[in-house]
Amino acid sequence: MGWYIGLMSGSSLDGIDGVLADPARDEPPIAHVHHALPDALRAELLALNAAGGVDELHRAALAAGALAHGYAGVVHALLARAALPAAAVRAIGAHGQTVRHRPGEFDGLGYTIQLLNGARLAEACAIDVVCDFRSRDLAAGGQGAPLVPAFHAARFGSAGADSAVLNVGGIANLTLLGRDGSVRGLDCGPGNVLMDLWAARHLGQRYDEGGAWAASAAADETLLARMLAEPFFARPLPKSTGRDLFHAGWLDAVLAGLPALPPARVQATLLELSARAACDALQALAPGTTRLSVCGGGAFNGALMARLAALLPRVRVGSSAELGVPPDQVEALAFAWLAQAFVDGRPGNVPAVTGSAGPRRLGALYPAR
Repeated sequence: MGWYIGLMSGSSLDGIDGVLADPARDEPPIAHVHHALPDALRAELLALNAAGGVDELHRAALAAGALAHGYAGVVHALLARAALPAAAVRAIGAHGQTVRHRPGEFDGLGYTIQLLNGARLAEACAIDVVCDFRSRDLAAGGQGAPLVPAFHAARFGSAGADSAVLNVGGIANLTLLGRDGSVRGLDCGPGNVLMDLWAARHLGQRYDEGGAWAASAAADETLLARMLAEPFFARPLPKSTGRDLFHAGWLDAVLAGLPALPPARVQATLLELSARAACDALQALAPGTTRLSVCGGGAFNGALMARLAALLPRVRVGSSAELGVPPDQVEALAFAWLAQAFVDGRPGNVPAVTGSAGPRRLGALYPAR
């Protein structure tokens, strides 16, 4: 029991979400803050996610420090909003920014990198910081992702019915909650990452608000088929992915050789890809699912929500708000929950999801000053 802060900056790179909550209570956070990433930091993090570049180690170290500064700003805003002193918070669970995710590759275990200077964050906030949640699962032979299914099971699972949680950030991950208490999950494919990229390229905007641009055109079936032929979609579990696969180069390669399509039609096809990837995985792995709760930025995309509902006519599709947690707060709350698990000495991973050798206590601690 006690107050925890969860901080998340995801693959959409839209900003930092923070919540202040008692994760043990079946209640929404008492405070939520979203701060946009500064344009220069966002651009640098995107560049560091791509292979190549000059002096990457130096730039990554500076970016990790800048991100810690941004995280600290969110922490101070949360404390002010909740009128709580730092001493009232047991720990901060901070995800950091993923810039590479290559599990199982190269040496058999691979690696995942989440940039964040945890020591700087602890020094700036005078609160214990738990971060680097993914690397221990990788060390145990797992994917290191997705990590949110353990929290989804604790918060959203219900006996007597098969349900699912779809988190649509830059990448989409799906948690399958069985009526028997079983928990499975996977990264199912791109969420917003390709749609955001295309909107930036053709509209000069960070994202297609509400999916209005995508809804103005019809998906192209030939392009969709080429996209769904990506081997990742047919890979067996466990599996996870990120911008290492689904990036501008991937999209340009899929478009190459096809007749030029109106940009809006490509956007409609990208939305259909995100919807189909999630629904195909759900129907293949948990066909008895009766409820799908959507969280993340994708829950605010009305066109995407409509496609999910149309593709799953026997499933009640709705926002996680119906279960008591606003969709833009779920991931940050999950990392507050993971911090509490670390403090309590409990495992934070689900081996059936990540493929690790067993349950592991996740995270590294930077004590308060």
